[in-house]
Amino acid sequence: MKTLLLCGAASLTLAACATTQTAAPMAEPIAAAEPMAEPAEPVAAAVPVPNNPLLADWTGPYGGVPPWDQVKPELFDEALQFAIDEVKRESRAIAENPAAPTFANTIEASQKSGERIDRLLSLMGVMTDNMSTPAYEALDKKWSPLLTAAFDEINLEPKYFARVEALYNQRDSLGLDAKQLRLLTRTYDSMVRSGAKLSPEQKEQLKTYNKELSSAFSDFNAKLLADERGFTQASAAEMAGVPSEIKDAAAALAKEKGLPAGTYAIRTTRSAVEPVLTFGTNRGLRKRVWEAFVNRGDNGNANDTNAIIARIVKLRADRAHLLGYKTHADLRMQDTMARTPARAMELMMRVWPAAVKRVGEEVADMKPLAARDGVGTFEPWDYRFYMEKVRKAKYDLSQDEIKPYFQLDNLVKGMFWSAEQLYDLKFTENTGTVPVWQSDVRTFEVTNAKTGAVIGLLYFDTYAREGKRSGAWATGYRDSSGLLGKRPKLVSNNNNFIKPAPGQPVLITLDDASTLFHEFGHAIHGLLTDVYYPSLGGSQRDFVEYPSQVNENWLLTRPVLERFALHHKTGQPMPDSLVKKIEASETFNQGFSTVEYLSSALVDMMLHTKPDGVVDVDAFEKQALAQIGMPREMVMRHRLPQFGHLFSSDSYSAGYYSYLWSETMDADTWAAFEEAGNPFDRATADRFRTILLMTGNETDRAEAYRQFRGRDPDVRALLKRRGFPTN
Repeated sequence: MKTLLLCGAASLTLAACATTQTAAPMAEPIAAAEPMAEPAEPVAAAVPVPNNPLLADWTGPYGGVPPWDQVKPELFDEALQFAIDEVKRESRAIAENPAAPTFANTIEASQKSGERIDRLLSLMGVMTDNMSTPAYEALDKKWSPLLTAAFDEINLEPKYFARVEALYNQRDSLGLDAKQLRLLTRTYDSMVRSGAKLSPEQKEQLKTYNKELSSAFSDFNAKLLADERGFTQASAAEMAGVPSEIKDAAAALAKEKGLPAGTYAIRTTRSAVEPVLTFGTNRGLRKRVWEAFVNRGDNGNANDTNAIIARIVKLRADRAHLLGYKTHADLRMQDTMARTPARAMELMMRVWPAAVKRVGEEVADMKPLAARDGVGTFEPWDYRFYMEKVRKAKYDLSQDEIKPYFQLDNLVKGMFWSAEQLYDLKFTENTGTVPVWQSDVRTFEVTNAKTGAVIGLLYFDTYAREGKRSGAWATGYRDSSGLLGKRPKLVSNNNNFIKPAPGQPVLITLDDASTLFHEFGHAIHGLLTDVYYPSLGGSQRDFVEYPSQVNENWLLTRPVLERFALHHKTGQPMPDSLVKKIEASETFNQGFSTVEYLSSALVDMMLHTKPDGVVDVDAFEKQALAQIGMPREMVMRHRLPQFGHLFSSDSYSAGYYSYLWSETMDADTWAAFEEAGNPFDRATADRFRTILLMTGNETDRAEAYRQFRGRDPDVRALLKRRGFPTN
């Protein structure tokens, strides 16, 4: 169970545990340890596998691919039960092995188990994230607590922990190499954090907490998704100023919902809402759209999430106390680069005052323009709209001027081209050759541009649709490692761009383009990771966003803009005058973007450092924002009632700060390319790839960064990037 034992019960859901970092045959495999003289590894008794396509080994090209065309909700009950029973048998065989524990028959044996359930949960995760229906929501609600209980039973098994502990206690005399020692130590530490040393009675209480949390996560997801199915109705006059592609999508949704002709329906998702807030000239519509969006999960109806969140926060606090920690944040941050809530808060508060001050300056710039339109009190639904007017006034630049050059298909080619220049990753489209979960999904074969060796397959799920969660993310469906055998990686990028009318291009904003490159950075990281032990292929929470944030930097480099920022009608490259205006405006609106994100990260940490975990969610949010001095003209990027990062699993709880932690390294890393004098400097890219991307978690991440840069990251690079004072 390579991905589960290191996650442990503290992570609760399998979606949170599953690593997105996989390995690629880009370098020589790490040599295996010398075999030890011992009995053969334990093998679970074979049980016939039911004739269920979800349980079958993956077949086809690339060492086998997921059978998306055969996935049906009614197949999961049988498949999940069989896979759970199988992994339990595998785990029992390891725990009850009569031979004395060795690294091979205990740690390595565990790394080799659970492959079938890993594959099955990949299928389940895609359907619940990308293609959710009432049937899949029911499956998630039913199986989330059952899966949690099953993995708690495995991870809290005293016989298995006794074997791990025996090895850990004699680790210095086992002749282990550095990677084996790191895996053993991390396995032991994770199991202790997850409750392996609790008494039998305490373990039962822990299992109860975990099961209740798993159910709560599922309920939260269902309610949030239901609220995001809502829409704001608008007339043609109210849609004045809204980009044509957004209007077309809103018209299509209105027709789908059976609304009168000439009516528009704006879906309550970020990709549909933000263009209206940015360009819509009707202030009343902006207000209605803004209120619908920021109040998701907070409307006092059947989809209200406040009670669920309060329950989650209390359960987390109680579980942390049971495990010997003061707060949930203290528990969650044990396996991070920051290590403690105090260090994370220290970094955030280094940036926060400058960001708040900059918001004040930005609002002062916007108020005169708003006053000319008769706006007496500047409100949050005015910010993006007047921000665009200031951008135009200060820099003679608007998103409307940029978008014609930011055609999605060309930018995809640009990000692929960049990856080839930097890492020899070549992407060749092969859509139609492998099954996909929805007809819009494109696929790309990934090879080494120099050798032609196949590295993996990228699934590219571009468009928003009902049943797909909002936002953007990357996922790995199969890893590769020396222990299990090198095999092509299977990774995906998932976005929520508005699907255009047939024959029309997809034109995206600068922010959307940055998101595109960000998620692709996750895919690059997964494709390049090259480890021997599967569990060392992942990353700590406050490191995992680092490679993706670094990748955003290549979007606005001259080579990419000159080749791929082509006008969608004329095919002409973006003129140098426009490029210069974009470069001149790089620190524009950094107050807004920093405060929007950082307020969410601060409230997350404040919530999860509350020792008793007792909260009135709405009241706490207001009090916390008042305490940090949140500007009244703004709202958090993710208010608590819709904060899926925190309440759909434990994954980012007490961890949303990690984007800022990662960006500190990102800004300092980009400075290394700038110092080299070329954003595509191959020597710098090779060091970045071999020291930080390929190594997964085989080495301490802070030490790896020091090896790459020669020192710790310098926060001044981040402050300089955002245009804040560096002293």
